[in-house]
Amino acid sequence: MRRGVFVTGTDTGVGKTLACCALIHALAAHGVAARPMKPVAAGAIPHAGRRANDDTLALMGAAGLPIDEIDAVTPVLLHEAMAPHIAAARAGRRITLAPIAAALERAPDRFLVVEGVGGFIVPLDGVLDTVDLARTVGLPVVLVVGMRLGCLNHALLSALAIERSGLPFAGWIANAVDPAMEAAAENVEALRERLRAPLLARLPHQAVARPRELAGCFDAEALAALGAHAVQR
Repeated sequence: MRRGVFVTGTDTGVGKTLACCALIHALAAHGVAARPMKPVAAGAIPHAGRRANDDTLALMGAAGLPIDEIDAVTPVLLHEAMAPHIAAARAGRRITLAPIAAALERAPDRFLVVEGVGGFIVPLDGVLDTVDLARTVGLPVVLVVGMRLGCLNHALLSALAIERSGLPFAGWIANAVDPAMEAAAENVEALRERLRAPLLARLPHQAVARPRELAGCFDAEALAALGAHAVQR
């Protein structure tokens, strides 16, 4: 039995990592120890004598994981911060799903918070894309919507793609990436009326990310339902 969620976004830069970290803290506050994964990451930095990724380190920090587990959290790490299939091609590599599936099989029996890369449909090579990644993970999908001009179209198209993938659409998170967005509340309400999944949290804008403080933004009832719903046999 595998429990957890696959977290995707309406685009890159919409706050998937922040939302994942806040979700990990929210689950912990409700007695659920979550384990993060960022199966594919583009953009490597030196850290503690090894290569790492900023998003991976943030996820591990939220869950309190030691640095020696970094390869299990991110089995595919690409050097350049760009579209993964391009980063892989420049490095003379090919992204495959085998190391990701192996890492999932070795993961401890904990609620998984798996962060995707970019939006829901991003090329990984000439054949694979992140829909294949989500299917390999095999968990219900949570969509992070970056609240800014254009988000309605991006969110509705992403939701349509999720539903067509055959994976359950477990919920969505509204993240205020643009603090100056006009009619933000009305846009959230428009999505609440149209997306066929519950709103899990509405995250306010933070100039400096403090995901622990955002844990209280999650709806307790929706969070409990998420834990009950996110079971893959």
